[in-house]
Amino acid sequence: MALTQVSSSRCAGGFQKVFEHDSTELKCKMKFAVYLPPKAETDKCPVMYWLSGLTCTEQNFITKAGSQLAAAEHGIIIVAPDTSPRGCNIEGEDESWDFGTGAGFYIDATQDPWSTNYRMYSYVTEELPKLINTNFPTNPDKMSICGHSMGGHGALICALKNPGKYKAVSAFAPICNPLQCPWGQKAFSGYLGPDRSTWEEYDATVLAGSYSGPQLDILIDQGCDDQFLSASQLLPDNLIAVCSERKIPVVFRLQPVSACALSK
Repeated sequence: MALTQVSSSRCAGGFQKVFEHDSTELKCKMKFAVYLPPKAETDKCPVMYWLSGLTCTEQNFITKAGSQLAAAEHGIIIVAPDTSPRGCNIEGEDESWDFGTGAGFYIDATQDPWSTNYRMYSYVTEELPKLINTNFPTNPDKMSICGHSMGGHGALICALKNPGKYKAVSAFAPICNPLQCPWGQKAFSGYLGPDRSTWEEYDATVLAGSYSGPQLDILIDQGCDDQFLSASQLLPDNLIAVCSERKIPVVFRLQPVSACALSK
């Protein structure tokens, strides 16, 4: 699959690049950012996939997080896709900030008119990794996934639904139990329809309850002053309780700050 380079900047001894391609899953042009550390010039590198949150593009993480310094030091390729299909001309896709454009929720929609294009789960777990492994010096056996807010939800479900695929999963202020929060209920009813049993396939708390794969190391980092934590949008305690019951190891770090700044 052909890639078109949109930009390339020298960064921390490596290169921060952005590419565009025609997605077969999403049936539109998609952009993704990739950081190539100095090590990538001579050797294959592990890959970390970063999934951003509501309203974000491929630009938010690469311009705000400063992750390139750590990636350069440890020889890690970082891939940051966009958060939804764009320019699909679907009625209503630009009407709200938490549904449609910029809010793909990393699920495969089953309801019209979203099901043709809104297949972010298959895109980030299948199409994008194949594209990255074909075009960049990756070690496909060393892959991890991380994300923030909606992207934290995406990272968790991708890891829990694919035992052994990812070495670790890290989620920052993630939406942990979308069946029980307003964001998730709005998105899932629109993308998946009214049958709540179909929503369970994309809920990290539900998936953790039936996880039976190899040990998965989970990190959840949450700001205690996060307005969305107090608004019951994130619900990390629900996921942690299930993981404790299932003996799934979770490191939970509660920080004395808000953790949702990357989406702004």
